[in-house]
Amino acid sequence: MRHQICEVGHRLYQHFFVAANDGNISVRLNEHEILVTPANVGKGDLTPEMLVKITPEGQQIEPNNGWRASSESRMHLAIYRERRDIRAVVHAHPPTATGFAVANVGLDAPFLPEVVIRTGGTPVVPYAIPGGDELPQSIVPYLHDYVTLLLGNHGAVAYAPTLREAMWHMETIELNARIYLTAHQLGNIRFLNESEVEALQKRYTGGKGPGRGATHE
Repeated sequence: MRHQICEVGHRLYQHFFVAANDGNISVRLNEHEILVTPANVGKGDLTPEMLVKITPEGQQIEPNNGWRASSESRMHLAIYRERRDIRAVVHAHPPTATGFAVANVGLDAPFLPEVVIRTGGTPVVPYAIPGGDELPQSIVPYLHDYVTLLLGNHGAVAYAPTLREAMWHMETIELNARIYLTAHQLGNIRFLNESEVEALQKRYTGGKGPGRGATHE
């Protein structure tokens, strides 16, 4: 799992979803241990031994050569507390999607079938200062209905039962934002209506939205 987290970090960096030491990644190993990326490390430079193991309460389990968990691990812990089905969280600053977060424009109106099936909508959470308890508290009201969030003036967070799915969700947020922006510049966005969304969910997710425990391929 340490290697997988590093691979996701390198992928975020290669996609330019992060710069410098931006972003963080975590995986819930079991009920007592969470593996999280360290503070002040570029995701393109991650190595397995840098990763830090913490408890669900945020306490570091063992010394790790001076590495400490990212201050934004509090956001990850809030997600794990609220969603027992979630085992991986990815936070990044994908540039187009983050532009939507800065503009306070959500991506929660459906217009792509793949997004309806994979993640559902991505609303904007109002700005909260990062690195403390304010940001985790701000996202709690959204966690049970969504698996992707835009963080006001900050970035995006995606969460899923597996690390691979969480990374896919992050990629979906950014691609969705780019397509929306292109359609907006062309002067027209054809949103999917309620019956079209229901038909997609019935065919691919058993009638449930992705944020509500649906399973899909």
